[in-house]
Amino acid sequence: MKINLLYALCLLFMFSCRSAKDLAYFKDLPDNAVYSEKISNETEPKIQPDDLLNITVSSLNPEANALFNKGVLITPSSTSTGVSSSRAGEEGYLVDKDGNIEFPVLGKVNVGGLTKQQAKAKLMAELQNYLKDPSVNIRFINFRVTVIGEVKNPSTFTIPSEKINVLEALGLAGDMTSYGKRENVLLIREENGVRKLARLDLNSKEVLNSPYFYLQQNDVVYVEPNKIRTIQATTNTRNISLLLSVISVTTLIISRLYR
Repeated sequence: MKINLLYALCLLFMFSCRSAKDLAYFKDLPDNAVYSEKISNETEPKIQPDDLLNITVSSLNPEANALFNKGVLITPSSTSTGVSSSRAGEEGYLVDKDGNIEFPVLGKVNVGGLTKQQAKAKLMAELQNYLKDPSVNIRFINFRVTVIGEVKNPSTFTIPSEKINVLEALGLAGDMTSYGKRENVLLIREENGVRKLARLDLNSKEVLNSPYFYLQQNDVVYVEPNKIRTIQATTNTRNISLLLSVISVTTLIISRLYR
């Protein structure tokens, strides 16, 4: 009877804990001091509907520039130093469902599905008819990613650099809790009217080459709970009280048997 009780307590302890190995990222990395591989999956974000763009135009004629910058005078020197560029297009240009923006003088311009560099080249080509040697700068105002689930600080984060990978996003959220499934992180992405769901195994170094390792604007990262957390969440207060009572009685019996 003593052995059975001790065995039951050991099982209870084992199922209530996770090994350190389960909490590690990239368990299959070699033990070499340095490991390197060529980056082949880095992609540039493409402009999507509902993106908010900051667009500034500069040329050798500040007065003409104002026509394309909502009345703000922009010179090449001010653009390079960042002066006034944040004021021009401060409210941003909203990309509609068809990928268009309403741009001063030019009217409706389709930029949906283009990278920033492609959109910049398209605007510069159209501005050649109005400005001499025009320069265009484009930034995402609302480049955001959301991290939810088994992380310490779930939230939506604005990314000023417009470049982030899934590990950096988890870092912003305070990393996973010990109950998060590192081998089955869910990524939700909406692109060109299609919603994609991808699974990422952060226990494997192969995730570094995944096309979903680098996040795009409005991506959602969901860390699923493991079985232990699921059991905890679905167990009601009565069952918890019962379990505590059983443990207390078992402890009392063991203490009396060893007197």
